[in-house]
Amino acid sequence: MSRPQRPPSTSLSLDELLNQSAWFTALDAAAQRQVRADASERVVALGQSLGHHGERQHAWFGVLEGLIKWSITAADGRTLTLGGQSVGSWFGEGTLLRDAPRQSDLIALRHSRVVQLPRHTFDWLRQQQPSFTDYLLRQVNERLHWFMGNLVARGLLDTDSQVARALVGMVHPLINPRGERHLQLSQEELANLVAVSRQSCNAALMRLKEAGLVRIEYGGIFVLDLPGLQQLAQ
Repeated sequence: MSRPQRPPSTSLSLDELLNQSAWFTALDAAAQRQVRADASERVVALGQSLGHHGERQHAWFGVLEGLIKWSITAADGRTLTLGGQSVGSWFGEGTLLRDAPRQSDLIALRHSRVVQLPRHTFDWLRQQQPSFTDYLLRQVNERLHWFMGNLVARGLLDTDSQVARALVGMVHPLINPRGERHLQLSQEELANLVAVSRQSCNAALMRLKEAGLVRIEYGGIFVLDLPGLQQLAQ
């Protein structure tokens, strides 16, 4: 019997990503042409950094393929993962708006491709396109609430609830605008995002599976009961 094949990773072209991004479709035609002219693609290999703590950031990012995590590493080597960005999502606006060095590292959890929109184009859109500024305001507000929730979760929730919250986060429109319930996410990648051991994460996943909240498949996790996960993650 042949071994089942891992599902192919979701992969978008630049035009596909732009055409399904709410901020882009709200721009006027001239602004859309400018974005297409200025945007470039970058490949980020597994484990490679897209941006280091302390660096100046010169672009806004969109994910075409793969998975990018935000993390902070302490002087003693301990790492705190803040979250992940999957295909279809845009991120990095906070660092650009603050006009200050990065406060976290951006690391590829698998082979990834990202769009880079230069800072000068990002700033020009803010100045010329009110719809873009409105989008950024909503995006920053959602991210703030999500990070506040993560802080509470790490202090108050058990491992099962933290894993549930990470899965809820991976279908959040901020991170997963495509709304896909099949997460092409390995158990090792999920453990990395939750910042727990792989063994603890796997045990928690099995309990979520037994509760009928998720289905564990080869090469991914399928969310069966999002409201149930959300309740567990509260």
